Amino acid sequence: LVMVFYGSNGKSNPVSMENKVEHQAKNQIIYDIHLPSDLGTLYKVRLGVQSLENSVYLLSLCHFKMQNTSTLDTFRLTINKTLPLSLNGDRWIEFPVEWPLKEALSVVTYHLTVFSRNILSERNLVHMTACIYGIHGDTGDRSLLWSLQNVQQGEDNESFLVIIDAVELGELDKAVLLISSKTDCKLDIKKFHLKEAVKDHPIYVFEVNETFSVDANKPEIQREIPVSFVIRGDKQKNDIDNNLDNEGSQARNLTEYTIKVYTGDKRGAGTDANVHIILFGNKDKSEVFQLSQSLEHQDPFERGKVDTFKIKTKKLGSLHSIEIGHDGKGFASGWFLEKVEITDASRNSVYCFNCNR
Repeated sequence: LVMVFYGSNGKSNPVSMENKVEHQAKNQIIYDIHLPSDLGTLYKVRLGVQSLENSVYLLSLCHFKMQNTSTLDTFRLTINKTLPLSLNGDRWIEFPVEWPLKEALSVVTYHLTVFSRNILSERNLVHMTACIYGIHGDTGDRSLLWSLQNVQQGEDNESFLVIIDAVELGELDKAVLLISSKTDCKLDIKKFHLKEAVKDHPIYVFEVNETFSVDANKPEIQREIPVSFVIRGDKQKNDIDNNLDNEGSQARNLTEYTIKVYTGDKRGAGTDANVHIILFGNKDKSEVFQLSQSLEHQDPFERGKVDTFKIKTKKLGSLHSIEIGHDGKGFASGWFLEKVEITDASRNSVYCFNCNR
């Protein structure tokens, strides 16, 4: 049995219960665990079995009780689950900690849809996990190739749904993908979509677009994949799955982009130089736009300020990068740019480009 504890200041290393039994009675085991003092207030516990490689143990968990020996604050939970949840699959459950007078998070069912080309044909030989990170911690490594649902296979495209139960993550940040195999193979992964099961939006899109060459004799492959963009509005399924633009006469219409520019809050961050921007999408790139008419400030790009600009250009598709800079004019023209957020009105998508320099 292994536990990971999440606090307001971070998370603990995995705590193995193997040699920590302090007292054992019938159907009850008590552990004494010393957590780092700088972990902060605990808000989540992940609990699982460490390894299933040699033999399969079924562990029935009925009740969980945790007490802070200094403050005597006590948390109790009825679990009534058996680990592992699947003989060849997910080994973890997690739950929020509800301390007295503190609001707790809730458990959320997430739908993770994987878009790929040839994973399903190799699934019995491949081990693939993903760890999703948000502002409220992470899911830990979750298996992607057990208990698949909504499997769709075409000649060059396939997709499948993975269901993950986790304490709510809040706004998502990134995913870390781990891949290993019992045989040499190539796996073509296009992207992930992640959303809460009970909601249509927001949909977090993780663009991968990579072919992984997996070697059975080499260590597992690890990739960190940031959130590419977020679909926050209501769109048709084809738009969501394929990021298609409307064709015909609508394709000739201009699209409005809202650009929020965040100037850093540090000495000398602002600039009076002339700032320009170019947007690059998977369909096209924009012309050069001068960012001069801020909707908030007469004098844009001052220290610690956010300036909003609206531009109209042809449809660019899914944005993947921007070019932004200035002409160096004016005294002390150096500029500290924190980030740029761009909203595509036609796609209900928000893109964030961090700069921090």
